[in-house]
Amino acid sequence: MAEPAGRVDETSGDGDEPEAGGSGVLRVFGRQLKRFRVRAGLERPEFGSLTGYSVSTIAAYEQGRRVPPPRFIDQADEVLDAGGVLQEMKEEVARAQYPAFFRDAARLESEAVELWVYATQAVPGLLQTEEYMRAVFGMWRPLLDEETVEQRVAARLARQHVFERRPAPLLSFVIDEAVVRRPLGGRSVMRGQLEQLMLVGAFRNVEIQIMPLDREDNAGVDGPFTLLYRAGGDQVAYLEAQGRSTMVSDRREVQGIASRYGIIRAQALDPRESSAFVEKLLGEV
Repeated sequence: MAEPAGRVDETSGDGDEPEAGGSGVLRVFGRQLKRFRVRAGLERPEFGSLTGYSVSTIAAYEQGRRVPPPRFIDQADEVLDAGGVLQEMKEEVARAQYPAFFRDAARLESEAVELWVYATQAVPGLLQTEEYMRAVFGMWRPLLDEETVEQRVAARLARQHVFERRPAPLLSFVIDEAVVRRPLGGRSVMRGQLEQLMLVGAFRNVEIQIMPLDREDNAGVDGPFTLLYRAGGDQVAYLEAQGRSTMVSDRREVQGIASRYGIIRAQALDPRESSAFVEKLLGEV
């Protein structure tokens, strides 16, 4: 995928429909899947029984209408003796489960050696519990259908594999106090989310800071953003709002955003103070 040059704007349309139907990679995968199935002499019902999927689901995968999970791709490659051809497409297929406006960011995120996030509306996706994710997606308007919600939840959970990468990337999050006080999904969901922040914040490669509401100075008044640093020193900023995103790679502009993040970190509670703050909130929920 071509690297964004300067500032690139992308849109996902109205943001409430699954992106599978318009994804070329899914159609290519579906054609390959069908070709190998026919070559193996299997009808859809027989193939479905061998892999544990319904005929309608197999049809949806072959027609590029749904995103097949990695487990299915591995099974299909083995059952159909595809020689790794289907498995080689697994990463691109997985990326198709993201909204169109987030796909470039997802790819860069998976390659980043450092990731800096300033969050003002909701807990950053990398830190969300599954229950919190469902609460967030359930509040989108226009409403997302259930299949899209499940797709988005699975995609967001998959992103959290970043915590298992070796060497581990350095991850820094500054979260506005309003975010951790906003009980999205109810008190039980928020309690689990606060516990998750405590858990992940204890990782050696993760720093979580809270920006208090009573701060008179806040360099983040322009809104949330993410900074991604890749091996070799490439820096990219990602900005998102209302189903639209901007990838910024212009060096001077990215440096300005990085400087802003440094000031935001200095203005926020430090990681120890933030951990104590979240622990105190837990006692109030």
